[in-house]
Amino acid sequence: MMDFIMAPLIVGIVTLGIYKLFELFVRKRERLAIIEKLNEKFIDFSSLEKFSLPQFVQSKFSFSALKAGCLLMGVGLGLLLGFLICANYFPYYGTEMQDHSWEVRQISGVVYGSCVLFFGGAGLILAFIIEMKSSKQKKEEEVNK
Repeated sequence: MMDFIMAPLIVGIVTLGIYKLFELFVRKRERLAIIEKLNEKFIDFSSLEKFSLPQFVQSKFSFSALKAGCLLMGVGLGLLLGFLICANYFPYYGTEMQDHSWEVRQISGVVYGSCVLFFGGAGLILAFIIEMKSSKQKKEEEVNK
């Protein structure tokens, strides 16, 4: 019925999204440049030792790769487990999908979704635990020095 407007509407939404994403990064750079200029003119923060940030904020090391890896590993494990549950619970699951009823498709969708969300969250929790252990070890090394 409204097919003539869907294609331009989708192209417009995607274009607006990409524009806003670029604008977000440009504004971030502008703000950082303004902050650097203000720091140079007014206050030298390196001389203020009592206002120093905690050690975990000062470190440049990021655990984003660990978080992404654990999340993707959890999602993959969730998809695999969801498939194994559906393949064992529903006979002929992978071969004759068109013969399945609506209820079977809905149940398999719930199984896939819940497994992906559960194992993705478990992967993020695992990344958090690894990050905390690493920061504890780094803190203990600094205390021992």
